[in-house]
Amino acid sequence: MKKMQIFEPAMCCSTGLCGVSVDPELLRVSTVLNTLKNNGVQVGRFNLTNAPQEFVANKTVNEFVREKGADGLPVIIVDGNIVITGRYPSNEEFIKLLEVPEHFIGKIAGDAEAEKSKGCGCSGGGCCS
Repeated sequence: MKKMQIFEPAMCCSTGLCGVSVDPELLRVSTVLNTLKNNGVQVGRFNLTNAPQEFVANKTVNEFVREKGADGLPVIIVDGNIVITGRYPSNEEFIKLLEVPEHFIGKIAGDAEAEKSKGCGCSGGGCCS
């Protein structure tokens, strides 16, 4: 099974439920990770505020933060390699990157990247030409 780690910027909580407004992307990621966990898939999730030692201990992330700064977070690592920076994986990307069956995640509402790409596999709000 693939090993995924998510290194996030400093924030008060990972659920998106703290503060004045709810962050739907953090809520979606938390829901995906809980669903994966219920299916036996563990994903390491490290917040710069609560787990700074993980950022120091991981040489790949440490180098990334030194070069790009904390503004480049989140960083998604699969099997020791950076696969995504600056955003969270879409639901489809979680499935592909972890090589898990689609039903492990199912239909989780709020997949912003999938909505933006309209299923064409591109991010940034439009299809690849």
